[in-house]
Amino acid sequence: SAVGRGPEVPFRSEAYRISATARGKELRLTLAPLGPGAAQDLVFRFGMSGSFRLCPAAELPRHAHLRFLTSESPPRALCFVDVRRFGSWRLGDAWQLDRGPCVVSEYQAFRENVLKNLDDKAFDKPICEALLNQKFFNGIGNYLRAEILYRLKIPPFEKARTVLEALKDQKQTRRKKNSSLTLSKKLKQMRDNPDLLELCHTVPMEVIATEKNLLDPDHSDNYAAFKNWLQCYLVPGMSSLRDHNGRTIWFQGEPGPMAPKGQRSRKKRAQLKADPEALTPEVTTRASKRCPKAAETPPKSAEEVADGPRKGRARGRKKATAAPAPSQPDVPVKAKRSRQTPARRGRGEAGSP
Repeated sequence: SAVGRGPEVPFRSEAYRISATARGKELRLTLAPLGPGAAQDLVFRFGMSGSFRLCPAAELPRHAHLRFLTSESPPRALCFVDVRRFGSWRLGDAWQLDRGPCVVSEYQAFRENVLKNLDDKAFDKPICEALLNQKFFNGIGNYLRAEILYRLKIPPFEKARTVLEALKDQKQTRRKKNSSLTLSKKLKQMRDNPDLLELCHTVPMEVIATEKNLLDPDHSDNYAAFKNWLQCYLVPGMSSLRDHNGRTIWFQGEPGPMAPKGQRSRKKRAQLKADPEALTPEVTTRASKRCPKAAETPPKSAEEVADGPRKGRARGRKKATAAPAPSQPDVPVKAKRSRQTPARRGRGEAGSP
């Protein structure tokens, strides 16, 4: 498309086949001609909102930045759709160099890569921040880290090295206990008592195994099912804080000793879970106390409040020239007003897989 940020794809073929391979947060497409000609590889990163959709070519979705047309009549288009344009593609078949083994397809290599590098400075950080480091946790994103830590009841701001070094001792203890067990019983015990690195593999696999039912963007019922699958991320009653990189982490209980200073943990209201379309409860603010008429205005939705424009310093109100209506008594107005609190404080992100 004209606004797509990716490079032009130097590939032309009347008939070709598309195949795909995933590794962590990257996807490689191979375009292979059915006749003469060389194949072309593209490697995609999806950002927060990137996805592929198959739709009629005459009904392209907005932000369809790359399109592959079918030869049928009428034709359809396989589109790379990215509303926020955080995603990207590049030519060639090479995976990004600074990404570690995939948590899904290369589990053993992933596990070894983490445990043998615990002296790396990346593990000086809180565990919630280390989990987003793609050099060691290739494939873990914002919603996955919240779900993994929640299931193990690990405070998100516990030091990463402290959490992960304990896995070495647990593994040795498990080996001694399991020495007399059969292989099937050992596997059952691992499933019943997974450690953090095992959940980095099994939790994404849960999503992949049920992706048709949970992640189809064209069916709102399926998105509702995905929200019901979530146990922590954006779930009412859970607390949230912004980590040192500005990403919001959702959790239950205490945040841990490395939590950012000066922030207050915020809880998500239960009403939004029960009815996402519902309006936010009416809140009495300093502005509404000064101006009761403002309370008559219907409350905005949660999304409108979060995304609304930030206003500058409030100005003093001009004196009214017309007499007030009898039903509205005069209200004294203070001459000075304090600076408004930014509306976006503590707002959570929608998840990047």
